[in-house]
Amino acid sequence: MILAIDFGTSNTVVARLNPVTEQAETVALPGLSLSQGGSPPLVPSLLYWAQEGPAVIGQAVRDRGLDLKNDPRFFQGFKRGIGAAVQGFLPELAGEAIRFEAVGERFLQQLLGAIQQLPLPLDSLVVTVPVDSFEAYRHWLGAALGTALGDELDNVRMVDEPTAAALGYGMADCDLLLVVDFGGGTLDLSLVQLERESVKRATGFVLKWGQKNFAEQSAQRVELAKVLAKAGQNLGGTDLDGWLAQALAEQYGFEPTPLVGRLAERLKIQLSLQTEASEVYFDAENFESYELNVSRSQFEALLRQRGFFDQLDRAMAQVIQQARRQGIALADVEGVLLVGGTSQIPAVQDWLQGYFEAGKIRSDRPFEAIAQGALQLAQGIEIQDFLYHRYGIRYWNNRTNGHDWHPIIPAGQPYPMAEPVMFTFGASVENQPGIEIVLGELGAETSTTEVYFDGDRLITRSLATGQAAVQPLNDKAEARVIPLDPLGNPGLDRIQVFFRVDGDRRLRITVEDLLTLNTLVSDQVVLQLS
Repeated sequence: MILAIDFGTSNTVVARLNPVTEQAETVALPGLSLSQGGSPPLVPSLLYWAQEGPAVIGQAVRDRGLDLKNDPRFFQGFKRGIGAAVQGFLPELAGEAIRFEAVGERFLQQLLGAIQQLPLPLDSLVVTVPVDSFEAYRHWLGAALGTALGDELDNVRMVDEPTAAALGYGMADCDLLLVVDFGGGTLDLSLVQLERESVKRATGFVLKWGQKNFAEQSAQRVELAKVLAKAGQNLGGTDLDGWLAQALAEQYGFEPTPLVGRLAERLKIQLSLQTEASEVYFDAENFESYELNVSRSQFEALLRQRGFFDQLDRAMAQVIQQARRQGIALADVEGVLLVGGTSQIPAVQDWLQGYFEAGKIRSDRPFEAIAQGALQLAQGIEIQDFLYHRYGIRYWNNRTNGHDWHPIIPAGQPYPMAEPVMFTFGASVENQPGIEIVLGELGAETSTTEVYFDGDRLITRSLATGQAAVQPLNDKAEARVIPLDPLGNPGLDRIQVFFRVDGDRRLRITVEDLLTLNTLVSDQVVLQLS
């Protein structure tokens, strides 16, 4: 069985390739999935950390009412905290802080446990990731899957969510597509070129790959999905729910409890279908009932007040700029594909019509397109991509009297690299035993995203700092020191380091000693740029 998982902030979708019809279909997991009004079965990304026994996840959390109280064992939106430097506090259970990585790992373990109860054995798995995710998130995801699956599966792959969506919509008559993936936690825009009848080897970030599977797929005739431009914002439906819950609390004079947040989400969904929405809220502390009424115009005014559309414009501007560098104009885009629940908000679709003709915009597969499109990666489709973030090396800045970062791999770098980049290093003190090479992932230069708590809600905000957000990637000292023999001394260039990225997004280095003319490191993998 070939399976794909779209692990989302609000909902998770599981799809499989039907072995009989060879068509993609969304999988309903008993007790975990919810399907209403003809919508596909979705697994709510919710977890209740039980005091004893396995965690409760998905729809079972709502069915048992475990999401309606201020219970520290209940977690939602935890995907946003994975790999992020969370500001404020972490929830504590039995006096121990619970990191969101541990919550996400438990969620995936329970999900995969339910999947393994399906009648067919799991042969291949594809998981999707947001465009703007740092390597820390992707590394965590790979490790979490490895823990959950053990040695039971040889073929596990990752693919960017918007790229998968372009494949999942099945736009047979269009080649240049813009995917707007706007879910519960992130906004991802991706300009994708589809090329047909290309005989290529299937590629992607391979976590585990059996030799037998590789030989079978390398001979297939496949299509090519080439990513031309992409941009991301840490902004999603959970932010909108929080804004609306806060506005309602201020308007009616009560606290924004988890129940108010859930009602705010319902109101938001109603306003995607009608111009007026209402819900009844009962305050158990004061024994008072409130009829919460919101109009679409009020909701849109709240979005403008929060700078919502400004953030959307910034993301679109990044994609437009990248496209223009390749001679592509907005008019060349043949289709605009909407993915994720937040993309169904009328104000978002109106915003898109400020850039594109209404006839080019499709929104009929908002929940299934990513997972079902990801299945095509396992069927032999090649994805040509580029690095979204920059990567740099740490150095001592004498002007600031502190460490700084010098870029070595630019954002937008296609891979594999045709030629390596070279840097020369020397010793800084007498009789120096080694030269330390610390590598980092460099985020946006003009702003960074802060993940923090507001009461019991995990939310994000953009900070205009003028500095790059940096995540060091090789933290272990033994993995980052190049030993020198004989010892190094200041005043001379001592080593040359060559950096290159291979076809599997692995950063490799070669180190040559300029004094002894020896090769100290030869094309060694130091990082997986996943």
